[in-house]
Amino acid sequence: MPKLTIDGKEIEVADGLSVLQACELAGVEIPRFCYHDRLSVAGNCRMCLVEMERAPKPIASCAMPVGEGMVIKTDTDKVKKARNGVMEFLLINHPLDCPICDQGGECDLQDQAMAYGFDRSRYEENKRAVTEKYMGPLIKTIMTRCIQCTRCVRFATEIAGVEEIGLVNRGENAEITTLEKAVDSELSGNLVDVCPVGALTSKPYAFIARPWELRKTDSIDVLDAVGSNIRVDTRGREVMRVLPRLHEDVNEEWINDKTRHACDGLMRQRLDRPYLRNGAGRLEAVSWDVAFKAIAAKLKGLDGKQIAAIAGDLCDAESMLALKDLMAGLGSPNLDCRQDGAKIDASSRAAYLFNSTIAGIEQADAVLLVGTNPRWEAAMVNARLRKRFLQNGLKVGMIGQQVDLTFPYSYLGAGPETLAEIADGKGNFAAVLEKAERPMVIVGMGALARPDGGAVLAAARKVAERYGMAKDGWNGFNLLHTAAARVGGLDLGFLPGEGGRDRDGILAGCEDGSVRAIFLLGADELPMGRLGAPGKGPFVIYQGHHGDAGAHRADVILPGAAYTEKNATYVNTEGRVQLGRLAAFPPGDAREDWTILRALSETVGKRLPYDSLGELRQRLIEVNRVFAAVDQIEPADWGPFGKEGPMDAAPFVSPVGVFYMTDPISRASETMAQCVEAFSLGVKRGTGTHG
Repeated sequence: MPKLTIDGKEIEVADGLSVLQACELAGVEIPRFCYHDRLSVAGNCRMCLVEMERAPKPIASCAMPVGEGMVIKTDTDKVKKARNGVMEFLLINHPLDCPICDQGGECDLQDQAMAYGFDRSRYEENKRAVTEKYMGPLIKTIMTRCIQCTRCVRFATEIAGVEEIGLVNRGENAEITTLEKAVDSELSGNLVDVCPVGALTSKPYAFIARPWELRKTDSIDVLDAVGSNIRVDTRGREVMRVLPRLHEDVNEEWINDKTRHACDGLMRQRLDRPYLRNGAGRLEAVSWDVAFKAIAAKLKGLDGKQIAAIAGDLCDAESMLALKDLMAGLGSPNLDCRQDGAKIDASSRAAYLFNSTIAGIEQADAVLLVGTNPRWEAAMVNARLRKRFLQNGLKVGMIGQQVDLTFPYSYLGAGPETLAEIADGKGNFAAVLEKAERPMVIVGMGALARPDGGAVLAAARKVAERYGMAKDGWNGFNLLHTAAARVGGLDLGFLPGEGGRDRDGILAGCEDGSVRAIFLLGADELPMGRLGAPGKGPFVIYQGHHGDAGAHRADVILPGAAYTEKNATYVNTEGRVQLGRLAAFPPGDAREDWTILRALSETVGKRLPYDSLGELRQRLIEVNRVFAAVDQIEPADWGPFGKEGPMDAAPFVSPVGVFYMTDPISRASETMAQCVEAFSLGVKRGTGTHG
């Protein structure tokens, strides 16, 4: 480990670091524009110049590796003059846009011009102007502000894996461009975050608010099962934007475009008061008391086996536990949190977790994907897989649909037959798994949400055991969930009780009349036609926050709170318990979900034994100790799971058909609708079809 001296202070650092990184470790701030911790070194802004002893001129510290005995000075007159000069050159053509620039108040160029810049300009020539570039519905460009740091080019190429942004021309004519194409990546919103100036800004957020007007709340994303850490910025009751929050083990510092931009759906098609279907078959607004009494009247006299409950994909653990306890009070064993019908075996916790963890992908040397498209189902998992591929050429095998994952893979087959062959040690990829030291299998809901899902799960377990994926210090068996509520529901046991019906059984009971009342807790992805027409099928109680499919079929609607409007607990696909925070209050008469269930329990005569969120969370811990360890991974014991049997030859199909619309919030989003038009339908500013 080399030792070097920085501003008179001796420091020892690891081999391979740059001088800039060494300076940061020594507590010295080095200005930079082109350098980014997670991107390759470009060395083209020259803002990070420092003085090195015996060097003829200042050096770019981001591109200079540390060496034994180096003497670095960062605060000399020579360094200050060099930085002043660099900043002066950067600002030659920069427009005076700060008062109307969306980056104002959060701009690296503003901050560094104040700290390291010159206090006047000596240039009287005309500034150059650059035409705006079309980059799709999410990115607004004002390219005259661009300083050619190339961060966006490197992010698109290295992290997102789409080579759609580049630098053309030379010298003063250099421009960043996509050649008038939309940036076709589910991570494109991060381009705005990496841009150090206002050249790339958020198009949906343009001219909406200033950063100092916003209230900032740390929270958790629930639009997929990754549990990305986010910051929710609100003004009054309205969520203005969602930004990523650093969490090295989950999402690093990125989020996907649905997480970032679907927030406008929180203001549209909201349920803000209770509704009851009247004698004419129409839903009419009523008071909470009337809605509760109507539910109590319908449930009165029903046997517990005639009542059922299904939890949706966005539910928090508190509301699911409250509903489970209420169903237990009513004597109903018919409940399920797997609204897609996935045949997940909850007998062993290792059977339904992403056991290797998301960060653990970076230790794997071979991966088998089964019935999943991680690019759309869990974009941050896909980004990790790409990162690992760039690190060591990760070998990936795919069973399912052929899709572009932004990294190469071996396509093995479409369905269970191929999985069975690998379980038996046949095929070229079986040899790859045999040789791997840390192999992984990632099983998606496309493989499990089918009638033979239990047999597929058993075959995947057989693969894991055959190739040594479950051993001391490493568990490479992974389920990739698509629902933020799924692992929490499984941990709580929101599953059929003794003699109870699962999701398919509940729907069958709705059809034959044996289920007379059904409670849908935010469950909108069900085949609603199987519930029958209002007045003819079962009595449907829907509790949720958007007027989506569940609300259209409901006989009673109880308006709940969206994920940004409550303090709630979620468990991500790797079993990490995380806390979402209240950033804004629900609209109108809508309330937090567990409080609605607590109030309803009094009306139906089955009072729940908790009166505060703290008491309910204590009950969570009593049900399962994993809820006591927030933001920690509890390794799960390996055990037998799955039900061996015949498998259908039908190919695996990913449950996510349109990335931008997978839940009630994103379906209500105008921005997501624009993305569907620009990408899924192939419309790219009239330049042809989607590639």
